[in-house]
Amino acid sequence: MENNCSNDAPRKLDRKTIERNRRIRMKGLISELASLVPPQHFKPSKEMLNQKDQIDQVVTYIMQLKERVEKLNKRKEISKSEHQTKGTNPRNSAIPSSRIPVLKIRESDSSLEVVLVTGLRKNFALHEVIQVLHGQGLEVVSVSISTIEEKIYHIVHAQVRVPRLGADTLTIYGRLQKLFN
Repeated sequence: MENNCSNDAPRKLDRKTIERNRRIRMKGLISELASLVPPQHFKPSKEMLNQKDQIDQVVTYIMQLKERVEKLNKRKEISKSEHQTKGTNPRNSAIPSSRIPVLKIRESDSSLEVVLVTGLRKNFALHEVIQVLHGQGLEVVSVSISTIEEKIYHIVHAQVRVPRLGADTLTIYGRLQKLFN
């Protein structure tokens, strides 16, 4: 009997140590989990919450994220299905493929915006457009190029070098038309 009691004491110590280590590990894991949640989600602050409340707040946050992901996936599917049923992008349908290339010039004060829409297979040199603009006393400020489906959109922003002289948009339009034809 005496031998049994002496064996139980180290066992109890081992169990206590194991349990203490488990609690320390769980506390660390809970605080790590709580640190992944944005602080504004915790009401009141996470320092004032006990571990159970912190876990509840984390679970609530995860459920909100899950719902948000589901909503976004539904919106994505709806958008895809609308795109497939229409066959074209609504932004892109304003310019039919048969009317390419398209040239538009907008003038305001001392600036000019040139919008060129070409097909993927239509080759032209953008540097020639810039040369025409420079030849007419304009300085190119920026150029933006976007490809959407089968069309390439070139948007050139330019400013008049000498504002009092202005820019002759009719001459610029005529010279740019010659580049495309």
